Amino acid sequence: MQKEVEYENLKNECLKESEEPIVFGEGRLDAKIVLIGEAPGAKEIEMRKPFVGQAGKNLDEFLEIVEISRDDIYITNVVKIRPYRINKKTGRKINRAPNKREIDKYSKYLFKELEIIKPKLIVTLGNVPLKTLLNDFDAKISNLHGQVYNISNRIIFPLYHPAAVIYNRSLRDTYLEDLNRLKKYIKEKDIIK
Repeated sequence: MQKEVEYENLKNECLKESEEPIVFGEGRLDAKIVLIGEAPGAKEIEMRKPFVGQAGKNLDEFLEIVEISRDDIYITNVVKIRPYRINKKTGRKINRAPNKREIDKYSKYLFKELEIIKPKLIVTLGNVPLKTLLNDFDAKISNLHGQVYNISNRIIFPLYHPAAVIYNRSLRDTYLEDLNRLKKYIKEKDIIK
């Protein structure tokens, strides 16, 4: 019960501090595995859920390969608002990478989420969550993907973001190899019981 109260207080604190609509994490507060993305996109803001729309389809494939259920995990992002810019031609919002100010502002909520959940394994999806958790903004997913790291008593498994494979098809084989490594690690360590 204490976890739920802490979690709701944290979510409310984030809501009060944000000028933009937020998407907080979703899933089990006792999850053994936490997946961390960069930031919500338009569909996530609309649905108020992380990893829906195309990102959700990519995540579903990811979960199927690794043989875990969305019901067994917790999913969140480093930044809780949608970072966007206005397209000069259309006048519409388009996604952009979060800036340092946004990462600094919202990462404190991410770290508190992790303190509440206390996962056995954290899977970072892409550069932003990896750099945030390592507190190393020179870190590159291309150098660190597919391996297990113990950083400050947190077990971290960095992966390319599932959407990266859409934009760069040459990553597909590497991504699938990494997912199979992750699946093997989860089974060997008996993380989900």
